[in-house]
Amino acid sequence: MATENPYGIQALWEQSDYVGKGVFVILGVMSLWSWWVMINKWLDQRSLRKVAVEAEKNFWNSGSLQEGLGKLKGKVNPFRDIAEDGIKALEHHRKAAQDVTSNIELADFVATSVQKRADMLQSSLQGGMVVLASVGATAPFVGLFGTVWGIYHALISISIAGQASLDKVAGPIGEALIMTAIGLAVAVPAVLGFNALTRGNKSLIERVSYFSHDVQAALVAGARPGPAAATAARK
Repeated sequence: MATENPYGIQALWEQSDYVGKGVFVILGVMSLWSWWVMINKWLDQRSLRKVAVEAEKNFWNSGSLQEGLGKLKGKVNPFRDIAEDGIKALEHHRKAAQDVTSNIELADFVATSVQKRADMLQSSLQGGMVVLASVGATAPFVGLFGTVWGIYHALISISIAGQASLDKVAGPIGEALIMTAIGLAVAVPAVLGFNALTRGNKSLIERVSYFSHDVQAALVAGARPGPAAATAARK
């Protein structure tokens, strides 16, 4: 018959007081929250990468910007939003120029409209990253607090027992060591996920930036600068 482990996670929970249980719950919530953010951000990045490939392939192979705009599908498509805002800015500037003398150059007006949408995407990509950074930075210290609290209980047990017998101190010491391990187990995935997602965000922002510049050039100069930007964006 298998012997029940008196120093496992279940024993940790049963032997802990309200402070120890609170630390355990906080670490559990931090872990679930960070994993939820990482999974959702990864899915968002994968969806945006697919949209980026389709935009770079289909949009510039169209006969006109309006035709290319119609090829940018999807419920959430920042590339379509950028192109649409650029076209609207061009039309608005032309209408304004017919009524009164425009004080804003066409290139500046279009660039401002397109860049605004690109900045909104960048802000959206950064959403949730603070959670990962915070968990990665604070989880080890939360676990350390649990360790200190466990050692405190161990000292109390020794004082009450009047002797440092193993059965009196093993539980609290085990609680202290497990809390340290849990804190590190929560922090390490959050740090690795933060680094990986930051790299993915940087790549997506570069692709959006190249696309934005090409749209600006096509609207203002009437032609795309060339395929170099799109090629560099795929690297």
